Amino acid sequence: MFLYNPFDPLYLVLVLPAMIFAMWAQFRVSSSFKKYAQQRTMNGLTGAGAAQEVLRQAGVFDVRIERVSGNLTDHFNPRSNVIRLSDSVHDSPSVAAVGVAAHEAGHAIQYATSYAPIKLRAGIIPITKIGSMLAMPLVFLGLFLEWTGLINLGIILFGLVVVFQLITLPVEFNASRRAMRILGDSGLLSREELPASKKVLSAAALTYVGALALSLMQLISLILRANRRR
Repeated sequence: MFLYNPFDPLYLVLVLPAMIFAMWAQFRVSSSFKKYAQQRTMNGLTGAGAAQEVLRQAGVFDVRIERVSGNLTDHFNPRSNVIRLSDSVHDSPSVAAVGVAAHEAGHAIQYATSYAPIKLRAGIIPITKIGSMLAMPLVFLGLFLEWTGLINLGIILFGLVVVFQLITLPVEFNASRRAMRILGDSGLLSREELPASKKVLSAAALTYVGALALSLMQLISLILRANRRR
């Protein structure tokens, strides 16, 4: 019996709606970025410039800013202390690019100020990676062998993935709040420009909500299916 039969009531009621929401969230962030990438900043500020200024305003001076290939592949690497901005953000003087770059600077500031949730998230990443790789195979094997211990172990490991995504939400929201506050207080963006950048970051935040919703529904489905098989 397949774990996710598309005609199974558990899939139709729990997993499918969450999957549709997650897909919609991904579409919304890409469409929002595309829309506001057309709105140039009044002062000509680029994504790289915004990240540098946000860091300076926060008193963080040891973080490098580099370009990375791809579209919306922006991220902060705490191990190398580098903000990597994608081709569509690094040199772009748009309110969308400024918002994304400032958000990544917000993550760098979180590490610099020892923000507790991001430290916790970083600490459980190795366990979460193991969980994401082994959870489903263990559940499949446990169902096939009718071995309850393997099923439970797989569910626990998948539960760790859900915990990681739950911790990720406040981390992402906090990084955006830090970014928007500095952009506004410092005058890097005008009052007219701030709402556009905020919309891009709000759309991006929805992707994390969607990922959490999907994983949570998958976890509930796993638990219900395991109990049903027993």
